[in-house]
Amino acid sequence: MMIKLIKGADLYSPRHIGPCDILICSDKIAKIAPRITVEGLDVEITDGRGLIAVPGFIDTHVHVTGGGGEQGPSSRVPEANISQLLRCGVTTCVGLLGTDGVTRSLANLLAKCRALNEEGMTCLMLTGSYRYPSATLTGDVVTDICYINECIGAKLAISDHRSSNITRDEFLRLATEVRSGGLLSGKAGLLHMHTGSGDGMLEHIFYALDNSDIPVKTFYPTHLGRSKALMEQAAEFAKRGGTIDFTANDPLKNSRPACGNIAYCIGAGAPASNITLSSDSFGSLPRFDAEGNCTGLTFVLPDVLLKTVKGCIETEGMSLETALSFVTANPAKVLGLSGIKGTVTENADADIILLTGSLDIHTVFAKGKTAVRNGEPIIKGRFE
Repeated sequence: MMIKLIKGADLYSPRHIGPCDILICSDKIAKIAPRITVEGLDVEITDGRGLIAVPGFIDTHVHVTGGGGEQGPSSRVPEANISQLLRCGVTTCVGLLGTDGVTRSLANLLAKCRALNEEGMTCLMLTGSYRYPSATLTGDVVTDICYINECIGAKLAISDHRSSNITRDEFLRLATEVRSGGLLSGKAGLLHMHTGSGDGMLEHIFYALDNSDIPVKTFYPTHLGRSKALMEQAAEFAKRGGTIDFTANDPLKNSRPACGNIAYCIGAGAPASNITLSSDSFGSLPRFDAEGNCTGLTFVLPDVLLKTVKGCIETEGMSLETALSFVTANPAKVLGLSGIKGTVTENADADIILLTGSLDIHTVFAKGKTAVRNGEPIIKGRFE
């Protein structure tokens, strides 16, 4: 059995615990105590003194097979490598399709998800894409969720010129299928929605809440920092018990930093516990002119998660506990993995980051294995 011991790190679980020793046995956290002594066993010891131990990040929106394509085949974004995720502290992610649900297939997404799991992290997936009726692997959304272990829900685009402009009744039908799949499989059963800049905003969600019995936790909209009006709707949805997701970015390079969007919604009454951050990494960030022409695109890496966490602390004055919750405990709750992921507690998965005092990544443990040391990836994909 692989045994590791982290000594003396200042633990944020994400709740602040203080200096602790953390014992890892295989892929689980076996014990946390002020002092742990292990004798007679072969133990790999990591000196955590002067470092901050936090849960591995959960990124709920990653285009692991690459996104893009809005400017033709040559504009398709490359696939993610496991080292690119781990070196940014992402130990759990949810893979999904984007605008291109044609050349980027669900079969490829499932294979990539399984490859990342084999290589050393945790990767889940969503069926569907921007379009409706949803693309599936088995011919049915409910069946995909039930029989594909990695599949926890479905993806859809709303309020976007690239979407299928789904009707209210179609939206209710899809949400019901996702809910049913979640119940039958014991999974989260999420309808995760790319939200564009269209005038509809979150109206379909509010219609569903007011005109059906579908639980609010089924709906999980993202990209909610596009406008003040959309953020006001997002805050209202969060006050009604929903979880809202913001797309992380570099506060120094963006006129609408995600940390500010989060602070705005909290100020508008959204509970901080109902807010998550995701990277949208390896998907495209297209630019469209007034006529709808794509004038260029780029993509980001998942390092924007930590940059936004820092922005929440340094710019918006949030505590480290609160800022960490957006990428740890809160997304774990959304995924139905509380107590397993997004926490450094006994019996949880051994996904742990050691941060420096300036909140830079020093060491990452994923499934109990050392994945990053001194900021450099140790675990890499087979062809990296």
